[in-house]
Amino acid sequence: MKIVPEIRARLRKLGTKERAKVSRRFFKTGPGEYGEGDIFLGVTVPELRQLAASYQAITLREVTQLLRSTIHEERLLALLILCRTYAGGDESAKKTIYELYLRNSQFVNNWDLVDASAEHIVGAFLVGKSKRPLYALARSSDLWERRIAIMATFHFIKRGAFAETIKIARILLSDEEDLIHKAVGWMLREVGKRRLETAERFLRKHCTTMPRTMLRYAIERFPEPKRQRYLKEKG
Repeated sequence: MKIVPEIRARLRKLGTKERAKVSRRFFKTGPGEYGEGDIFLGVTVPELRQLAASYQAITLREVTQLLRSTIHEERLLALLILCRTYAGGDESAKKTIYELYLRNSQFVNNWDLVDASAEHIVGAFLVGKSKRPLYALARSSDLWERRIAIMATFHFIKRGAFAETIKIARILLSDEEDLIHKAVGWMLREVGKRRLETAERFLRKHCTTMPRTMLRYAIERFPEPKRQRYLKEKG
């Protein structure tokens, strides 16, 4: 049995109609919603992570088949495999996976897919290199590419480097998408957990003009008096 059909058969066996129904609601697959038309089998993330470990040795061509699927869990499984392969690869393999990821970014098309992969592939690859690709993504007309840009910086944040997060947050301040507001606010919160003065410098300058959701996410862990002060300033 060929490997991709085998994987697909295992996914369908693991999925349940009840979980698929919940996922369709949770990931907003209705008409006009951000995940419109996405198809779910109802497989859990822990199950997908187990499969990723089992099938880590499949070829990049086979991974790409899964990544280009119309089935959400197949795309997520492909990304989890890519993250595992990237982490264990040499520099050449990492470059290949990074380039494959960006060539196929149209299939990294929901927030969980972005959040599970961007920091581990895009962020990881760009350490010590030009960050110009992040700024191209941040200015993309595609919602998910913009989310990739800010979420990739989580890799830098965890290593004590905050400059790219702040710069990209500034680019995305006027973004119209709520999913970008949440991601930027989340990354600002992560900066604040590690270096509060850096996050607050950004917030003092932009809190009156940034989207309310972005601000709320950014200040979520602040002491209540300080949180209320920022919300009052926002008005």
